[in-house]
Amino acid sequence: MPAPRTLLLTGAAGGLGSMMRGLLPDHGYELRLFDLLPISGEPNAITADLADRDALREAVRGVDAILHLAGISLEAPFEKILRANIEGVYNLYEAARAEGVRRIVFASSNHAVGFVPRPVGDDPLIPVEIPHRPDTYYGLSKGFGEDLASLYWHRHGIETVSVRIGSCFPEPTTVRMLSLWLSPADGARLFHAALTAENVGHTVVYGSSANTRLWWDLSPARALGYEPQDDSEQYAAELIAKHGELTPDDPDHTHLGGSFCTRPPMWPH
Repeated sequence: MPAPRTLLLTGAAGGLGSMMRGLLPDHGYELRLFDLLPISGEPNAITADLADRDALREAVRGVDAILHLAGISLEAPFEKILRANIEGVYNLYEAARAEGVRRIVFASSNHAVGFVPRPVGDDPLIPVEIPHRPDTYYGLSKGFGEDLASLYWHRHGIETVSVRIGSCFPEPTTVRMLSLWLSPADGARLFHAALTAENVGHTVVYGSSANTRLWWDLSPARALGYEPQDDSEQYAAELIAKHGELTPDDPDHTHLGGSFCTRPPMWPH
């Protein structure tokens, strides 16, 4: 399908949202920005909570597609996850349904399947079809979002690509991240592919660069037209010298979700 002209970017003030604000216009998008926090230098951004259904309807009205990055991105008490990540994504889909938006890209996470054992040695890459094994309330909310997207496809005809994002930062900061890193430029390439691929229905893909130490199968993402250009291996020597290789008996290394399975980092707000 042709690239959507007007794209609603939720979570536009966050780390990932800020990077996509700078990268997606080069792929042909006119961005409409939405976030709970004001965005410096963007006076026309919509500042509202995902619980504000009227503001969401206003934000969604007239856009061609939605990239949904908003919500809590670490672990938090269930009540906070429920409001931001579960009720919030429901409110977004209801607004899209009411306004006739037919394509959403949903920022899911590897933590929806965080208790899946990580590949070791010659183990095969992790397929996207595995059942949900969330490692936190945060991961649970991402599994919910994937299932909600499936419901809205089958019931209302809203297409979604749910992207199980690994770690999207300017460069990897841990040895584990060498396997899951999604460079910002590849992130924009992947979101663009997800927004423009034909007949996606509800598709789930993993989101990372073409890393030498990759743990999961990128072929479903490539089937959308995603062509990753980056590899974390250029950072490997420095990170391994600093932190050491991953060890199979360390509980923080045994599962895909890493430390989220044992001592999850908490949302600071």
